[in-house]
Amino acid sequence: MPSEDTELKKAGLRVTLPRLKILQILEAGIEDHLSAEDIYQQLRDSGDDVGIATVYRVLTQFEAAGIIIRHNFANGAAVYELDRGGHHDHMVCTDSGAVTEFHSDEIEQLQEQIAADHGYQLVGHNLVLYVKPLK
Repeated sequence: MPSEDTELKKAGLRVTLPRLKILQILEAGIEDHLSAEDIYQQLRDSGDDVGIATVYRVLTQFEAAGIIIRHNFANGAAVYELDRGGHHDHMVCTDSGAVTEFHSDEIEQLQEQIAADHGYQLVGHNLVLYVKPLK
């Protein structure tokens, strides 16, 4: 696995302490989908002096460089995840806000077929299922 320095340089970004710290939090994988506020709080909890404006600026740079993907689920603030390649979809619990990633070959094939039935070739999509626990 490449180091954070290598990842930043490969993305054309200068290696700075705030960028390294934020990338380390995202790569730690404790949570897959973090808001800017979540990242800021983790930085504060670990004693790092990085402001919230810096967190937002770095996340914007990471998104532009293709390091992360931003999601705007209907339940609140934007959340970010590392772009690890490969496609997956999301389920968002309307009660807790928990985000679950999933992949279904059947859904992927059905979407391609629907596009073809309408005279199109599917080039990308974003599927989010909003769910609540079964009672």
